[in-house]
This record gives sequence, structure tokens and C-alpha cells, in this order.
Amino acid sequence: MNSSPDSATSVAGRTLSRAVLRQGGARCAALCAVSTAATAAGLLLPALLGHTLDLLLARAPAAPWVVGCTGLVLLLALLDGCAGVLAGTVDAQATAWLRRHLTGHVLALGPRAAARFGAGDLVARLVGNAAQAGTAPGALAALLAALAGPVGGVVALALIDPCLAAVCLVGAPVLALLLRAFTRDTSACVADYQRVQGRIAGALAEAVGGFRTIRAAGVEDRETARILAPLPELSRAGHRMWRVQGRAAARAVTVAPLLNLGVLAVAGLLLARHRLSVGEVLAASRYAVLVTGVGALVGQLAALARARAATGRLAEVRAEPAPGHGTRRLPPGNGRLELRAVTALRGGRTVLDGIDLTVPGGTTLAVVGRSGAGKSLLAQVAGRLTDPDAGEVLLDGVPLRDLAHAELRRAVAYAFERPALPGTTIEDTIAFGLTPATPAAVRAAARRAHADDFVRRLPAGYATRTADAPRSGGESQRLGLARAFAHGGRLLILDDALSSLDTVTEHHISRTLLAPDPSRTRLLIAHRATTADRADRVAWLAAGRVRAVGTHRELWREAEYRAVFSGDGEGEGAPGAEPPAGSGSGSDAESRTGTEGH
Repeated sequence: MNSSPDSATSVAGRTLSRAVLRQGGARCAALCAVSTAATAAGLLLPALLGHTLDLLLARAPAAPWVVGCTGLVLLLALLDGCAGVLAGTVDAQATAWLRRHLTGHVLALGPRAAARFGAGDLVARLVGNAAQAGTAPGALAALLAALAGPVGGVVALALIDPCLAAVCLVGAPVLALLLRAFTRDTSACVADYQRVQGRIAGALAEAVGGFRTIRAAGVEDRETARILAPLPELSRAGHRMWRVQGRAAARAVTVAPLLNLGVLAVAGLLLARHRLSVGEVLAASRYAVLVTGVGALVGQLAALARARAATGRLAEVRAEPAPGHGTRRLPPGNGRLELRAVTALRGGRTVLDGIDLTVPGGTTLAVVGRSGAGKSLLAQVAGRLTDPDAGEVLLDGVPLRDLAHAELRRAVAYAFERPALPGTTIEDTIAFGLTPATPAAVRAAARRAHADDFVRRLPAGYATRTADAPRSGGESQRLGLARAFAHGGRLLILDDALSSLDTVTEHHISRTLLAPDPSRTRLLIAHRATTADRADRVAWLAAGRVRAVGTHRELWREAEYRAVFSGDGEGEGAPGAEPPAGSGSGSDAESRTGTEGH
């Protein structure tokens, strides 16, 4: 029986909370020890002060006790400073671990992570929420120390006189109920606040990704209003947090002075009856403040509530199951790809519906279809960037799920329509992979992708910083192709990776790419008829199903197949037909895509 998503998130939250607390290790133990020592010193100080006062009033020698009180005050200051430093380092260590752990999990999830949460919201969780969740070890240690103060205060009052402790214990249940209500209400408010923050971050990420479209449409003000639309809701959530904290403080301020007065009144009566000394009355008044000083508890509970709410948002990401990997290796082969009854859903909609498709090893298959037919999702499934909801994918007879991770990634290379280009320099970008490509392999791959000429024209050639390298959309695609070529593999998947190239460059790259190569299989997601025409065979997708498989010449007889390429111009791609003049010209094609979304 499968557990519900809420149950999975709850389990992930508890697991994540325990892991965060473990990350502090020795530092966390030292923080608890220092905080406990500071609390113990704080509990000892009123007793010393009271005894010193009694000695002074009795005109007895009190110099050693004055020195002891001074030393204890200095020790308290030192312990507080050490606790602050340790809390900062423990929180930083926990935050760093959370970010590494969650970033690795998000990358392991692949495209499903952004589809489930949105890129902006993921960034908000991994940056802001991770920082808040990372404060949990320090907040918990501070809370334990804050709780030790009232408990120790009650014990100290009982040692002075049991009647004093009894007065405090009368009001203890009321304070406990106030703190419990405050914790519950604060957790709900903080969760709402962080949720709205995530929505704003998601809208901002969308706007940054499409800033050129926004500028071109002249709707900057409207987009700004859209991004900031949740601000009133954020403000209301923030005000609710302040009101909850204010109510808790007001109630505590109402109850705490009454308990203080009660303790002082009883202490005064005991003093009048000579059961207490003046110094003991002073100590009792300080211990009463410790017992009823819920201000520190309110602050630490609020910090812990924020950390808990942030951990809950991180747990939602962690609860998404990452794909597992097997241990098998591939047998010798040339990349025979098989999709057996593959079904994939997105957003509750069936995008791929029972796909059965075989790509013989060493051949090229172009996948074509109208927008929304499922071509890009098929490309993701074919190389296991994502898993199908049903069915399986095999490479040279081995299910992709059974392959070791490194074996899979060495066997499959990808190039995308809008490639991300990580790496410090151009050479790093092309070499980027599980096993970095050698400089010689980088340059050979760049030549195959017709990127070598424009890279050498850059100020520092292959050593040019990628972020500083001016490039068009087509040049970015060529760098993405070069990266795929540099890492070889028996299966090469191109997800519309030629769409921004000018006609001449596309022709040259296609001739290199589609040249007979019995050692490698190529799967192309194609939008141009000319690309489909150069492939060995074409798989025609329609409504998530394989409508037909054949050569481009065979399928061209179908009017509906020709209609798939209607955007290319009437008749383009027909066997023997020349592409219409001006189609895919270099500057036009590249300016359409540019670098937006890279």
C-alpha cells in the first residue's frame, strides 16, 4: 500500500530534521555543553550574590565572595561569546550540508523537479529556506538552555524554601499553555509566509528568463505588478506572525509579574518571620525572574518554528523519489534502443501513450510531430533523464533502470535546443561531463560541430570565459553539440539541437552527424523536414502515439505528415525539393532563439 504524499513529506521532514541535527557533530555537542555551562553559571550567580550581600550586611569578610561574583560574571560573558560563535558555525555547517544534499537531490530528480516545484521556488527553498532550516541546531541548543533556566530556578527556589517553589508551580501550567499555543500559531504563520515567498521567487525567475520578450512587448510594469501581486498576502502573513508573537508576549507579561509578585510577597513574609535572610530574598527575586522569564523562550520557540517550517518546505522536495540505478554494465553493442509500451504522464495528462519503438543500432531515427505530441519527453525518456510511468526502455538489451549511473551517462550523450553551458571557460564547457574530455578531444569535437572557427576568434580562444563570450543562439547550439560529440557514447540524442543554425551550417553539421556510423545510434527530435529527410528512418508521433515509422520519402505521401512541417513552407522537405529561399537564414534563425533560456 502506497503512502500518501503528506505522509511521505512528514517522514522526509523527520528524517531531514534528524540529519540536520547530526551535522553539527562535535561543534553541536560543544554548543550544548557551553550553553549548559552558561545556564549553570547563571543559576549560581543569584545564590552567590545573595550570600555576598548577607556577609556585607553582617560586616563579615566578603572580599573573596565579591571576587567570585566578578569572576562568575566574566565567565558568563565568555560563555555567551563562545556560544554565539559556536551557534554561528553550527548553523553555517548545517546550512551548507542542506544545500549540498538538496541540490544533489534536485539534480538527481532531473526535469521532474522544475516541473513539480518551479525553478524560482526551488531556488528560494535551496537558498532562503535552507538558511532558515540550518539554524535548527543552534535554536534547539538555545531553547534547551532557555528551558533549563526556569527548571533550575524552580529547584533553586525549593532549596531556599519550598513555599517559594510552590508559588511558581501554581502558574507554570498557564505559562506552558501560552507557549504551546504560541508555537502552534507561529508555525502556521511562518509556513504561509515562506509559501508566499516561494511564489514571488517563482514569478521572478520566469520574468528573468523571459526578460527580452517582456521588453519587446513593453509590459515591464504589468510584469512587475504580476511578480509583486502576492505582496499583500505576504504582508498579511508577516503581520499575523507579529500579532501572534505580540499576543504571546502580552499574555506572558500579564502572568509573569503576578508570579514574581507572589514569590516576593511570600519571601517578604518569610523574611519577617526570620526564615529567610535579605540575601536569600535577593536570590529568590532573581530566581523568580528566571522562572517567569518567558521572553527568551518565546524568541527561541519562534526561531525553532521558522526552522521547522523551512525544513518542511525542504522535505517536500526531499520526499520526491529520485530515480535509482542498478549495477549492470552494457554488453558490446552499437546502441540499439527499444521503447516497450512506454507511457508517461505530466500534470495528470498522458503525454506518451504506450509507445513501442525500436531504433536499430548504428542508425539514425528522426522523431517528428506537431507541438505537444511528446517529442521532447520521448527524448528525455530515451536517455533516462526521466522515467516513464509505465513500460521500459532498453539499450542494447539492458533496461536503463538496471544500468549503473556512470555506465548510463557514458553511453548516452545529449544536445539540446537551448543548451545550458556550465564551465568557467569555453574549453571547460565543451569538456563538461562525468569524465572531462581531453583538450584534443575538445578541439576535435568543436571542429565536428563547426564551432572551432568562432571559438578561435574569441579574445582568448578556448580559454575565454564562457560568461564573457558573445554568442548567438546558433553558436550556443554548436557548443552544446560539441560537448555531446566530445563525450562519445553509443547513443546520441539531439532534442531539436539544430533549430537555431543557419541553413548552410545545418547542412554541414547534418552531413557530419548523419554520416554512416555503425558504432553509434542517433535519435533526433526534428522540426525541419530537411533534417527528417536526411535520417535513415522517421517516427511520426501524434497525440502521444507512434502514428507511423518509415523513411521521409514514404511518409511524405501522407497529407497529414506534410502538414507537420507546414511552418517550414509548403512543400519543403519533399524528396528532391529544394528548401525555399531564405528559410533558416543565419541571422534570422539565430535571432529567433538568441541565448534566452540558456
